[in-house]
Amino acid sequence: MIDYAVYFAFACFGAAIMMCLWRIISAEGVGTRVLALDTMVINTIALMILYGLAVETEIFFEAAMIIAMLGFVSTVAYARFMLRGNIIE
Repeated sequence: MIDYAVYFAFACFGAAIMMCLWRIISAEGVGTRVLALDTMVINTIALMILYGLAVETEIFFEAAMIIAMLGFVSTVAYARFMLRGNIIE
């Protein structure tokens, strides 16, 4: 039964990534694109965790933590660039 739930979650998060990709392409403002990109990173992390559950290995959990840290730093850098025009002062 858990296998069907994992496959359903794969499909749902895959669809969410496709919707975020569409929002990145069709958005009018930069803020909306950054928000869609951040949501896409979160969905990618969820897919990595689900894949780790499916193949029963722990390495994907550590990789998901690294991707989460990179996603946070990139979101902060984008927000800083939108507010100030530069990233490093």
